Amino acid sequence: MTQDTASSQDTRTTTPGPRPWPRRLLGVVRRIPSTLILVAVILVFGVATQALWTPFAKSPAWDVLAYGLPAFTDGRWWTLVTGSFVSSAPPVYIANLIALWGLVWLEYRRGWRVAMAYFWIGQLFAVLASAMLLWALSFTGSPWAIAQAQLLDVGWSGGAFACMAAAVGLFRSPWRVRAWLALLAFVFVALLFWGAIAELEHMLGVLLILFVDRTLRIQRATVREQRLIAFASMLTLGAIEIIVLLLPTNGLFGPTTPASGSFGDIAIDIIVILLVADGLRRARRWAWVVSIVLASFNVLSGAVVVLAIALLGWNDVGDAINGDPSLSLATSGLWVAMLIYLLWVRHAFRWRRKGTLGLQPIPDLAEARDVLRADGGGTLSWMTTWEGNIYARTSTGLVTYQRRMGVALALADPLGPEEGRAQSVREFITMAEHAGLVPCFFSASEATKAAVPAGWSSLVVADDTIVDLPGLEFTGKRWNSVRTSLNRAGREEMTFRMTRLNDEPWGIQQQLRAISEMWVGDKGLPEMGFTLGTLVEAEDPEVRLALAISPQGDVDGFLSWLPVYGEGGVVRGWTLDLMRRRDGGFGPVMEYLIGMSAVAFRDAGAEIMSLSGAPLAHEYPPNAGMIADLSEKLADALEPVYGFQSLHRFKEKFHPRYETMYLLYRDETDLTRIAAGLTRAFLPNATLRQFASAGLDMVRRPG
Repeated sequence: MTQDTASSQDTRTTTPGPRPWPRRLLGVVRRIPSTLILVAVILVFGVATQALWTPFAKSPAWDVLAYGLPAFTDGRWWTLVTGSFVSSAPPVYIANLIALWGLVWLEYRRGWRVAMAYFWIGQLFAVLASAMLLWALSFTGSPWAIAQAQLLDVGWSGGAFACMAAAVGLFRSPWRVRAWLALLAFVFVALLFWGAIAELEHMLGVLLILFVDRTLRIQRATVREQRLIAFASMLTLGAIEIIVLLLPTNGLFGPTTPASGSFGDIAIDIIVILLVADGLRRARRWAWVVSIVLASFNVLSGAVVVLAIALLGWNDVGDAINGDPSLSLATSGLWVAMLIYLLWVRHAFRWRRKGTLGLQPIPDLAEARDVLRADGGGTLSWMTTWEGNIYARTSTGLVTYQRRMGVALALADPLGPEEGRAQSVREFITMAEHAGLVPCFFSASEATKAAVPAGWSSLVVADDTIVDLPGLEFTGKRWNSVRTSLNRAGREEMTFRMTRLNDEPWGIQQQLRAISEMWVGDKGLPEMGFTLGTLVEAEDPEVRLALAISPQGDVDGFLSWLPVYGEGGVVRGWTLDLMRRRDGGFGPVMEYLIGMSAVAFRDAGAEIMSLSGAPLAHEYPPNAGMIADLSEKLADALEPVYGFQSLHRFKEKFHPRYETMYLLYRDETDLTRIAAGLTRAFLPNATLRQFASAGLDMVRRPG
């Protein structure tokens, strides 16, 4: 990608923006009529029973309308319906109405019939199954079951949670698995520690959909997803231990009071969790081992408590552990699940910090160049030979990448035979995930986009601007600006020379360095890397330099061109990298240099000339949405510093065709780390002070 600016008028045409939000909201409302009718009926019931502003549990109508085991044994079966339209207290209305988001999503996606079926089947099942389960458990002598079996309840939350579970099943991967696990964790923890009838109904409603829909397929999760689940679960366990220590509970194992647990045990757990959680996310073997030890210790502690209760009694054990045994039993149950999961996904934590990606032997630069010459590559392929890149060997080729901020940034497309590049993409993703890195592909082509796993996301990062050289002639009205610059250069006796940097005399080389240093000094940030070269990369003997020299012998501007290899070691084209001009020199020097380079490459038999891509300058279609808006805002912010949009408009003078280049990534949760990794890849030597100075320049820019 080139890194210079060129002045031209903004020739972009305006495209219609997205529909105004009132129209979009109206479109959503029209697609959820049954949800709106249900909410209306709930509000009417709330007004009729005065439950909207007074606690319904204190109303005389409570025994008539509320459902539960006592109501069913007395023959009040109508309560299955009447109790589903009212809440127990005014604040509960708010929570229960918010819980209907799953119903809204279901109706919006699958229609009112499916949505209502899920809601009412889930609601009726949750209420009836809860009553039957409490009736059966009460015969075991469980104090919790006996107490809950005597109570009544109202509300539609059983159906709402069933709809949530069904809506989660419609999420795209990997959000489906994440949302399912979060929902299951919520209902089980709520039942375990705050086990009212409502919590039991929520759990049964969710389990019904889990059994019927079968959309939770955790066995298909990638190793990266397995580690993310372990990371989130470990932090959740720590948060639960703190919450139940500070708040009263009344779950399956009985009631507890605040500060009734063992402070020492919980403090040890929290400290260890904070130490190992991030290690689990990064696939560190030591973190998995420590987590296994911690989970085993908590499970063993719970087993000792159970044995002690059987031998000594509940109260004596509470005195001995200086806390409530209920808390120990409940948290031990969670640690059992954590231990089982860690053992199940043990293969996801085999990476050691000094491990390398790819098959052995590790490729070097010489091999990468040999592969590139033998099998060819895309317009950015020569950038894979630059310093700072490393190579991962796959069974079918090489993947060039940089390791930054926990991210494996693959550059452009894989190297190697074209028929094996898709396999290289898949193998590299697996390698990176096993290494605890976030894989992504930057400036990738459509072919690489098609090769990533289903469910991956993409962002347009640039449009590659390609000029086809065979038959190119600067004739006709549309080439006026280029032809004018060539004619003016002839009148002013400018000289064009296609050369190599090291073939030029010392004086010319010093002029090139002075021009480049002046350009860098104006930016406030160092020269960018990764896909943006410097004069160091231009020293490569395979890189060509186009010079514009004035009659006085001054270099008024220069370009660097990177080779684009086809199969068999033939250079089929050239890619523009550096664009530099001397202040006060020949005005249209860039048009002149590119035009003369095109003629030289055409006459030498080249097929294409890539003017490379300007980042953040993609022309999005109408109604492209949030991504287009974000890209435009970021481009506007960076324009005073790097001029990407101006550069893109300048290249339009050469009437190129466009090939989209993408950033490919698994999902949105990776974008923050990828952004940090890309920042370091492009500006590896920038200091915090330089970043801050550039940010202030953006904020202070006029307009």
